[in-house]
Amino acid sequence: MKKVLFVCVHNSGRSQMAAAFFNQLAGNKARAISAGTQPSSTVNPIVIQAMSEEGIDISQNRPALLNLEMMQESDRVISMGCIDQTACPVRLVSMEDWGLPDPEGKSLEEVRQIRDKIKTLVNQLIEEL
Repeated sequence: MKKVLFVCVHNSGRSQMAAAFFNQLAGNKARAISAGTQPSSTVNPIVIQAMSEEGIDISQNRPALLNLEMMQESDRVISMGCIDQTACPVRLVSMEDWGLPDPEGKSLEEVRQIRDKIKTLVNQLIEEL
């Protein structure tokens, strides 16, 4: 089974949405996890709300600390837009960057746009796998 790791700094928004969509849409073809280099204590409430509109409950998810083992055990590592930040582990393993804006401080409508873009990218990724 393929393993995908979605990475961002705080693991409280984009990477949480991507892993949730991936695990819902991929079935048993592959699994995804998410983590951050400086994880927050909770998932962003507006992200939880936006995902609940899609029928996905991430309210019990907890941001996780990224470690090298997670990266090495994954078939694909995808940065959610932190590639330009010093906290992003870009030099540790090969990763691709989706370059998405951080939902922190954004309105629900803006987070919905980010969510919908993530869903589209996740669907494309599943097709590739």
